[in-house]
Amino acid sequence: MSMDASEATRTLFGTDGIRGCANQDSMTPEVAFRLGAALTWELRQGKTQTPRIVVGKDTRLSGYMLETALASGVCALGGQVLLCGPLPTPAISYITTSMRADAGVVISASHNPYQDNGIKLFDRDGFKFPDSTETHLEAIMAGTAIDRNRPRGTGVGRAERIEDATGRYVTFAKSALPQHLSLVGTRICVDAAHGAAYRAAPSVFSELGATVYGLGDRPNGKNINHRVGALHPETCAREVIRRRADIGIALDGDADRLIVVDEKGNVVDGDTIMALCAGRMLQRKELKRRTLVSTVMSNLGLEQAIERQGGKMLRTAVGDRHVVAAMRKRQLNFGGEQSGHLVFLDHCTTGDGIVAALQLLSVVLEQQRPLSELASEAMERVPQVLLSETFRQRQKLSAMARTARATRAATKRLGNRGRVLVRWSGTEPKLRVMLEGPNSTTIQRMAEGIMDAAATDLSSLGNK
Repeated sequence: MSMDASEATRTLFGTDGIRGCANQDSMTPEVAFRLGAALTWELRQGKTQTPRIVVGKDTRLSGYMLETALASGVCALGGQVLLCGPLPTPAISYITTSMRADAGVVISASHNPYQDNGIKLFDRDGFKFPDSTETHLEAIMAGTAIDRNRPRGTGVGRAERIEDATGRYVTFAKSALPQHLSLVGTRICVDAAHGAAYRAAPSVFSELGATVYGLGDRPNGKNINHRVGALHPETCAREVIRRRADIGIALDGDADRLIVVDEKGNVVDGDTIMALCAGRMLQRKELKRRTLVSTVMSNLGLEQAIERQGGKMLRTAVGDRHVVAAMRKRQLNFGGEQSGHLVFLDHCTTGDGIVAALQLLSVVLEQQRPLSELASEAMERVPQVLLSETFRQRQKLSAMARTARATRAATKRLGNRGRVLVRWSGTEPKLRVMLEGPNSTTIQRMAEGIMDAAATDLSSLGNK
């Protein structure tokens, strides 16, 4: 039995920065201002130079409001803001390190609908801030130091725009495709989800020689992720069939993850992509310690596929930051999630959908076989059921007695032939129930039983 252990939440920061409904609660311009001020205050401690902070965003309407407020907070404490405009999350990580800035900030709610927004932070090394730093920033925001120590006159900061930010990232991303390979002759559907990569993604693939058919590339502030992108790969699949393309690449709103579609319109998720890329790295002796890092959500078939090739898989809690933390701690170089967050540490410090797509294309080009064939051979998927239901607010799983009993019963019945995972989403008030086992009908029924038990538990607690 596996139940989420990270039930305690902080006031503002969750599993991936701050996230919520824009202009409400924790996602207001006032919060953004204080976060910008707190970050700058912390970066100034013990230093004489002006802190330089890179700021990027996705295409949500509320991005204008939060970008302006956060930049104002930085300037109010004497920092310098480097504005990038709409750009993928991994691009901000890259530009932060390449410009030797002190920190990077991304204003995005990733795969959430346009009404939501979020803020996540990167350190000067391009990695996301650890929990301890975020907790410390919360304390500064709640305190009075940023109100009592504001500079005056020439001490006030300034903001400037990096005009060629997209071009810098496009050049970087293209380097992920080995020099001996070219996309000339390859037909690619690129779905940018009306999000942050709507300009960068088509440019990367077309400049490498591909014929690109774009979709999800006309953001209007409120259509991000709407029936397009990694959340809705069926849109990309239809376009692949219509265009007779070789592959479809569907990104999410901030382009830090992807879902792929093969030439027949079949969806290829993160597990299969990891199986293909890790297999290539094992063959080339490039996978450090012959170990792939993934989460408890990855299919058991992926683990078995890696083991058949002489490798092993290390599982972490859900969330790309947990994957990256495990990789750094053990000096490993590849990991990811079933959802499509794929981290190639030899190339970048965070999940990058475009870089991951180029790594997968390297496998396809070198094998000179259709993706559908390669994907079908990569792993034998164990039947898996994933249920998700939204509740008004979460409760600790340890307080949900019926849910615990149903989970224990399912775990006992499956034994070593399957897995059971019950967890709250780290970014939304959603309960997720995942089961794997030899019979899809059986695990579907058990998963529904666990979710029904959870609904009863939460209803009795007044939280349905």
